[in-house]
Amino acid sequence: MNILIVDEDSASLKKIKAFLSKEFPDHNCFYFDSSLSALAKAREEEIDVAILDTELDELGGLDLGKYLTELNPYVNLIYYSEKTDLAFEAMRLHASGYVKKPGKTADVKKELETLRYPEIRKKYKRVFAQTFGNFELFIDGEPVEFKYTKTKEIVAILINNKGAQTTNGEIIANLWEDDGDPEKKLSYLCNLRQDLQNTFNKHKLDGIILKQRGSMAIAKDRIECDLYDWLENKKDSKYRYTGDYMNQYSWSEFYHAELDELSYELDDEDF
Repeated sequence: MNILIVDEDSASLKKIKAFLSKEFPDHNCFYFDSSLSALAKAREEEIDVAILDTELDELGGLDLGKYLTELNPYVNLIYYSEKTDLAFEAMRLHASGYVKKPGKTADVKKELETLRYPEIRKKYKRVFAQTFGNFELFIDGEPVEFKYTKTKEIVAILINNKGAQTTNGEIIANLWEDDGDPEKKLSYLCNLRQDLQNTFNKHKLDGIILKQRGSMAIAKDRIECDLYDWLENKKDSKYRYTGDYMNQYSWSEFYHAELDELSYELDDEDF
């Protein structure tokens, strides 16, 4: 579990650090006396629990909580403050708990043991890719809207390649099947890549697309995908391939034989 602690009172920060190090030694704890530095860390690491003072100079604890919730809708916000006048506002943020300073470490421990969003939520992935039937990409249960339709197809290509880096040339070949001027297509691809980045940035999803010079890949561990689950869990998967795979894309036909063969093998095992 990743725990972010933000408190400008050095004595209070030292106290809670000693407590967490003793009681929860296996958790990753990040301590900050600056709200802006803490927010920067939250953009790099997915935070499960944030223990925040409400009285912070650079960015107030409530505002910091709002930003953290945008980055992870299932972050547990625990406010730890000398004042209680902001408790109602904290609850409007669906905070997990509110502890009054100086308080007892047992109070903080109780809040950590009764989180609003238990650690099992770490298994939940915000992005779901549906490949069986027509391809569709969902974020938080809603279909993703890209500026260009071919941006969505790029995501389909990357998912089909199962985390392998896919070159610009390979993407262009799939998108246009050698139709037209390659130089113009490369220019158009730059627009599509920017659309892809803008869309994921808008949804606060960094690190879904892994970029290298001239290539891209999907971060398999950051998404849920019916194909990946089926390939990994076979008959135990909650998804089942029935012969339809990314139906709207002509290039997907080349992969049907591979999936069909695996499906036949699984069926034979039942006899």
